[in-house]
Amino acid sequence: CMTTQLKMSASESIGQGMNPAQKEAVLYLDGPCLVLAGAGSGKTRVITQKIAYLLRECGYMGRNVVALTFTNKAAREMDERVKTLVDRKLSKGLIISTFHSLGVKMLREEARNAGLKPTFSILDADDAMSIIQELLATTDKARLRHVQGIISLWKNALLEPDDAAREAVTPGDVEAANIYRSYAATLAAYQAVDFDDLIRIPALLLASNEEVRTRWQNRVRYLLVDEYQDTNVCQYRLVQLLTGSRAMFTAVGDDDQAIYAWRGATIENLAKLTTDYPNIKLIKLEQNYRSVQRILAAANQVIEKNPKLFDKKLWSDLGVGEPILVSAMDGEEQEAESIAMKVSASRFERQAQWKDFAILYRSNHQSRILEQALRNLKIPYTISGGQSFFDKTEVRDVLSYLRLLANDDDDPAFIRAATTPKRGIGQATLQVLGQYAASREISLLAAVAETGLESLLAPRQLDPLRTFAEFIRRMQWRAGRGAASGKDAAPAEPAGVILDDLVEAIQYERHLFELFEERPAQTRWQNVLELTGWLKRKAEEDNMTLFDLVQHVALVTMLERGEEEEPDAVKMSTLHASKGLEYPHVYLAGVEEGLLPHLGKDDEVGDPARAAENLATRIQEERRLMYVGITRAQRSLNLSWCKRRRRAREDLVREPSRFIEEMGLGDVRVQEDEATAAMNPKERMAMLKALLKK
Repeated sequence: CMTTQLKMSASESIGQGMNPAQKEAVLYLDGPCLVLAGAGSGKTRVITQKIAYLLRECGYMGRNVVALTFTNKAAREMDERVKTLVDRKLSKGLIISTFHSLGVKMLREEARNAGLKPTFSILDADDAMSIIQELLATTDKARLRHVQGIISLWKNALLEPDDAAREAVTPGDVEAANIYRSYAATLAAYQAVDFDDLIRIPALLLASNEEVRTRWQNRVRYLLVDEYQDTNVCQYRLVQLLTGSRAMFTAVGDDDQAIYAWRGATIENLAKLTTDYPNIKLIKLEQNYRSVQRILAAANQVIEKNPKLFDKKLWSDLGVGEPILVSAMDGEEQEAESIAMKVSASRFERQAQWKDFAILYRSNHQSRILEQALRNLKIPYTISGGQSFFDKTEVRDVLSYLRLLANDDDDPAFIRAATTPKRGIGQATLQVLGQYAASREISLLAAVAETGLESLLAPRQLDPLRTFAEFIRRMQWRAGRGAASGKDAAPAEPAGVILDDLVEAIQYERHLFELFEERPAQTRWQNVLELTGWLKRKAEEDNMTLFDLVQHVALVTMLERGEEEEPDAVKMSTLHASKGLEYPHVYLAGVEEGLLPHLGKDDEVGDPARAAENLATRIQEERRLMYVGITRAQRSLNLSWCKRRRRAREDLVREPSRFIEEMGLGDVRVQEDEATAAMNPKERMAMLKALLKK
């Protein structure tokens, strides 16, 4: 992209403070490039420096460079770093986003080519689940999740309903394939897409439409992709089609951290790059800037038991570090208390902060007893992967009405509100309404009032629709949106009054008590009262109309999903959710056979060879998960396992995880916590208080 002399001056300014492998990855622009970035090896720095190099030194326009990653947090972090490296004028139009955000952008621009109306709706997992539940006619959550999961895997593998039907073998898969066909038809009728479609449809569109493909290939002159080992078939295809024959891209990934096979990610995508692009440049980042050598040695020893796609070994010059401790516990209560006490004592001894500590575990169900132990010792903590208040079904139900009152075009809100509580409006009716609205290019709410609908729906289908729409229009009028009906706006009534009337009119409390047992129904109803109470206080304090409130809620829920300033609290997290993060001191709980590795269900009972193959693959994935857990730790690592663990009202005898021996810790003297083992909880608490007084 420039003369040798210019290249040298660029390398001096861009690669400052980088190791030789990092610098090579940043400066390489002679074709496709695969950067194998081990844990803590500075991959984000490589990506952001390469973006800066392209824009500052190589004459690339911001609008011609795209960087893709998997989480909004990672995209924000990259964006912030690039802002410190590149002048705003040079980065104008630069896209740093998730795959899904790019998909939305492409679909909005190419809606007509994709056979969608420009105002198509995006259904989240909850909206999609409602459609599947209606089609399956069941409330069995496990069955619903299985069908939704398998449809998602089919979509990510670019399989259409016909392909899925051919592939389906088990009765469960055959049922899912039938539902997939109806589900796809329903989405098409609604002019809606789900989360998986945001990548699937752009990939299919680029493959089938030369004009669209040429337009996007001309726009995306250089592509950078983070966490490449987490891509699925669909994402790989999108990358191929966006980069075309020029293949100007950098893929950054680590085969040792591929832990998402269960959601369609395929580790083979890294190997596939080397066969699809024979001239690809392979660069390994093996120097780790995060962890002491002892932790890295344990991680290396575990992961070398897996078959290797690419051989690499992490090393660091941060010193040897403390020994890794292994503790055997009698049961999960003792394990939780011991971890809580150790964290509290360690914080005191090291004069550290609470946020320097993380407690990681394989499965969500482990968190409850750990939380209890932290609360008993008044240790502040945050938990990742927990459900947000605004994600609760009952909160989303009520908010769907408010969203629709504020915005006629919010079709997903219309679908949710019209069907919750049940009022005689079914999927068949909504499909006809969706097709009609799409042909007229209007919202579902506007379509209900049109006379053209009368020839398509019987009165028993149309009447409930019109009753619902009239109710919404009446509420809009009361909220000051008379203009929506083509009339002068009436003075708005107080938002609190409308809210109370709305919740009462739809008989939501009765709906909950009909659907659930008394206690869960009461809990859900309390959440609704908490929501309406909060909204009413907000409306009174800040003099907000109902429409102001809806905007405020949208902003709050967006901000809630953003990462605010990290609080000073111990971080509790599943291993999957901890990927990409780091902590000075890590406590890994439940490192035992059957939990880590989690062995899952033996689905291939009739085929021993297939069962053995599945088990081997599962162990490899679990080993990578263990590797991710180990490499979160910067300075100290503590492992614990239970000799007995309670499952379904019985105590199961447990064995230490095979990964402990693989880490080279099989001969380490296990910390039995003799000082605390014989004590009851009160005695342990007294001991801790004495320790903290020292």
